[in-house]
Amino acid sequence: MAYTWNVRTKVLFGAGKLKELHKEALPGKKALVVISNGKSTRLNGSLATLEGELKLAGVEHVLFDQIEANPLEPTVQAGVEFGRAHGVDFVIGLGGGSVMDSAKAIAAMIPQQGGRVWDYMGTGTGEHRPFNATPLPTVAITTSAGTGSEVDGGSVITSPATHEKSAFFGPCPVLAVVDPSLMVTVPAKFTAYQGFDALFHSTEGFISKASNEMSELVEREAMRRIARSLPVAVADGSNLAARTDVAFANTLSGYSMETSSCTSEHTLEHALSGEHQDLPHGAGLIMISLAYYRHFIEKGACPEKFVEMARLLGKEDATKPEDFLDALASLQKACGVDNLKMSDYGISPDEFPGMARLSRTAVGILFDFDPIPLSDDDVIKIFTESYR
Repeated sequence: MAYTWNVRTKVLFGAGKLKELHKEALPGKKALVVISNGKSTRLNGSLATLEGELKLAGVEHVLFDQIEANPLEPTVQAGVEFGRAHGVDFVIGLGGGSVMDSAKAIAAMIPQQGGRVWDYMGTGTGEHRPFNATPLPTVAITTSAGTGSEVDGGSVITSPATHEKSAFFGPCPVLAVVDPSLMVTVPAKFTAYQGFDALFHSTEGFISKASNEMSELVEREAMRRIARSLPVAVADGSNLAARTDVAFANTLSGYSMETSSCTSEHTLEHALSGEHQDLPHGAGLIMISLAYYRHFIEKGACPEKFVEMARLLGKEDATKPEDFLDALASLQKACGVDNLKMSDYGISPDEFPGMARLSRTAVGILFDFDPIPLSDDDVIKIFTESYR
């Protein structure tokens, strides 16, 4: 038994917790609040609630509202420059994974001397520069249940020049708010996409070479709760009990990434949405998931774990690894995402060889955690089998 538990984020979890933020000792007096370029945080009232809490706490703030669904490096860099210009001393991300990822990267970059965001990326073709100054603290307030970004130190950012969807590594948020009442207005299809992203953080971590007793503990519970409650949350977004279950599973899957590691499923998807900006990350993961896991099952990788995952997803009588594929397909059908098509996002099979190469540069380190090696031909085969 061996593991490292280095999760440093204080988490306020539960419905209504955002309205308790003013009671916390916030890490500064002037915040840069980062939100998406959409309307959701304004329409659902979460931005107004946050601004009220900051006022009660005696904290000034400025607003940066440009983050895309798959954040682009120039946009994140613009956030850095905006924060510098306004002299902020901490950053708050209010939104889904893309917003929280961007907020963490912006907070890390504001104090750095020289270079831009891409120069400090931890993977891909950036210079991989080390920090030369202490990053600003981040507060993460998640309005969706998908990435676990509120409790990890990674950020996923895309270069529009190279189409690499690569990883930026910095400190974990000092404080996270996971308030399921902020999630009840998320549309059904995005609830499903985000829920499967959380699920795959845990299924990947469970079969990863980095798997350990601690990571498996959180992954098992995350899988069980998503299988139980994601279809309910998709069918009835106002069901707060189901939303809470999925939100808890999402945060657990964030802990999975801090105690174990994702496998190459994530970098394969990054190649898809790196080339096709409009493809939601969770949707891309769903598209390739059955072929991806089938490959490892057919190669005989960790059969006992696939049987256990099938049982965690609700197929209690599972006896063979292939039962996991049946359980996963059933869950996708129950959530109405079993007919997603790459072709609907403009993806064509002639792109697959290039995408296989791109997956090696984007976050290629994830291949090292696969239970058995995955070749470029294997990657192309997975993409091809997933295509429709």
